[in-house]
Amino acid sequence: MDARVLVESVACPDCDLLQKIPTLGPGGRAACVRCGRVLVKVPPGSPDRALALSVAAAISLIVANTFPLMELHVVGRFASTTIAGGAYQMWMQGERITSVLVAFCALIAPAGYLLFMMTLLIAARCSPIPGWTGEMLRWVGHLQVWSMLEVVMLGILVALIKIAQLASVDPGIGMYAFGATVLLIPAVMLSFDRWDIWRRIVWIDAEVPAAPSPPRYRSAGAPG
Repeated sequence: MDARVLVESVACPDCDLLQKIPTLGPGGRAACVRCGRVLVKVPPGSPDRALALSVAAAISLIVANTFPLMELHVVGRFASTTIAGGAYQMWMQGERITSVLVAFCALIAPAGYLLFMMTLLIAARCSPIPGWTGEMLRWVGHLQVWSMLEVVMLGILVALIKIAQLASVDPGIGMYAFGATVLLIPAVMLSFDRWDIWRRIVWIDAEVPAAPSPPRYRSAGAPG
């Protein structure tokens, strides 16, 4: 069976029907002909949008972890902290599991996701795309699941509301940068054309031996 046919074929995650993906334009999508599950979405706009958003999100994340999130004033005393500083204080106070979860979900996973994303998008500008990007695509999916900046942001806002009853709290530059990162990462996800990169990868086993009984393919519907 031709390797290109295998790459351009997708098994529906709901009903397992193997289908060929038709050529899609910007903003198009392909749905399963059996159950209607959307299989592939092509983001609208320029392919460079995801790279620009990834760079902006990386800069915002660096600023968010460099400058204080908030400044606390109470009875003449002043204190400020960053996300990394908060995770460190939790560790020092014995809340080590919480400290590790905060550090991983708010720092390591988002930073890894953006680093992998920028690497993928830069590699996508090459022709042909190297085969190692396929493994990075899998890791991007795992890091995306664990990147929970919106949960951390919600926790920070709840803490701000409670602390404001006892002291004067001023949001720092890091807070605004963190909020920008929370908005930019979903924008990167929506602008990232995973399917285009996947089908352009040059696989090591490009020559696939012919199958004894090749399956019959049906074209996926392309609504919209």
